[in-house]
Amino acid sequence: MSIHAGTTLGGRYVLRSLLAVGGMGEVWRAADTELERPVAVKVLKDSAAANETFLKRFTNEARNAAGLTHPNIAQVLDYGDQEGTAYLVMELVEGEPLSSILEREITLDEPRLAHILIETCRGLQVAHDAGVMHRDVKPGNLLVSEGDAVKITDFGVSRSMDQTTLTQTGMVMGTAQYLAPELALGKPATPASDVYALGIIAFEAVVGKRPFTAASAVDIAIAHVNEPVPALPASVSEDLAHIIHDVLEKNPRKRPRTPDALAERLLSARLRGGESTRGAGADGGQAAAPAVRHESASSPRSPGTGGTRTRGRTTRTMPPSIAPTEYRPRPDARPTRESKG
Repeated sequence: MSIHAGTTLGGRYVLRSLLAVGGMGEVWRAADTELERPVAVKVLKDSAAANETFLKRFTNEARNAAGLTHPNIAQVLDYGDQEGTAYLVMELVEGEPLSSILEREITLDEPRLAHILIETCRGLQVAHDAGVMHRDVKPGNLLVSEGDAVKITDFGVSRSMDQTTLTQTGMVMGTAQYLAPELALGKPATPASDVYALGIIAFEAVVGKRPFTAASAVDIAIAHVNEPVPALPASVSEDLAHIIHDVLEKNPRKRPRTPDALAERLLSARLRGGESTRGAGADGGQAAAPAVRHESASSPRSPGTGGTRTRGRTTRTMPPSIAPTEYRPRPDARPTRESKG
């Protein structure tokens, strides 16, 4: 089936403009003519639809995400199939993925990073409580809107406890750069596996690059299993450094076991930066901010932090996106980040 602006799916969803393109599908801004509201529609590509495994992943995403309701999870509204084209209807999130923010700003202030991580933890905890492991937590799947509110997207490789695996023996799921060691070894995902991915994001956001890079995805996965985590620069506060170290333990039993456990540590941490953390509570409300240890704006920064830290939020209007994978490059993005290896 040919998909283009003006295509109507399910007799009610009219595609307006293309937002993002991923490995399995395209994401469109669309209008729900029945309820008269804007939505995002993820359409599975013809090549992916012909692949039974991709189609099952797409169906899993619809089934798993549809049962999750929380302010920090992008809501799935509908699922359908038209002339062999599978599509998923989601709430339209006016924001941009964290990957684009990191591409532009290189690093984040600690309180802002902690807030984004806490928001993500709240959404992941709801998914885990429902028996759904995301298995592909990464900056491209975290949409950040005004006020640094976070929506988790793309449960395409997630797995519910009552589902059979879609992988063959020896295969792993997820993105290599954020893959927990146990997943790289082909072991089942647990809440601690998603927590590990948050540790990689935290490392990347304070250093300016990921801890493990290599020429291939396989080599990166092996590094997660065997290589020690590189030392953090002295510019990182002691509390946050301890948290990142603990979250990136190779043994999942030594990590914070749940996203809520990580959120609580972030909330009580003494951080360096210019703003207080605004952690979202389990009910989506505001949580108490941790004590903040300020440092002078003229304090020297340790070399190797990956770039100049940008304080405050951008005043730029964020592009609308519900991107399930890495967001398309922005025309004004700064080309200073390390290759993604």
